Amino acid sequence: MTWTEVQVMRDHPGGSSPEDLVWAARAAGVTDDRVAEAIRRTPRADFVPRARLASAYTDVPIPIAHGQVTTQPSLIAMMINALELTGTERVLEVGTGYGFQTALLAHLTAYVVSIERWPDMVEEARRGLAKHGLENVEIVVGDGTHGVPARAPYDAVVVSAAFPEVPPPLVEQLRVGGRIVQPIGPGGQEQVELYERRVHGLVHRRSVVSARFVRLFGDHGYPPTDEATDT
Repeated sequence: MTWTEVQVMRDHPGGSSPEDLVWAARAAGVTDDRVAEAIRRTPRADFVPRARLASAYTDVPIPIAHGQVTTQPSLIAMMINALELTGTERVLEVGTGYGFQTALLAHLTAYVVSIERWPDMVEEARRGLAKHGLENVEIVVGDGTHGVPARAPYDAVVVSAAFPEVPPPLVEQLRVGGRIVQPIGPGGQEQVELYERRVHGLVHRRSVVSARFVRLFGDHGYPPTDEATDT
């Protein structure tokens, strides 16, 4: 558990509604009113395992299948806030999980393409998105480090797992002028970084926040054989 998680739980424990997650996002420095409204409109309880419903509106990661965890809601908000979305973008999300971040992006952009390695998680995410009538989303099962080239180019990319560099296919699928946010590091201690695509590659824009993420597995990430020892 990070210092931020401990601080939020101490100062504002036991959330009971989306408004508690709006509070956490604002406390973390999220200034975009559209992001706050998307959180307000998206019940996280519909995007977590039933056994974890009691934690749905507390600003902490939640364990899910395959040894994964959801991203802390305020951290999701900071990453999305960094992209400065206007509502017209076509966005690629790497790592669907149970679909909470996907739902937020669907409220904030024109179209979302999300890719997830685990088919059972994809089904969970699809159920949650369908419940809320979010039809501007396409979820693909596959290796997220390859992106989804058939739907490129993208105006923005969100990567929800850690690797020391941005996978080249994701850079190639980002339009010139587009932005990508990704935790950069070995998995377990990262710096979330914001980049912009230029003609000759990525330009670093700023560091968003320090955080801990699961590792990014795939052909352009960590080999899946490392997954058993991932911490």
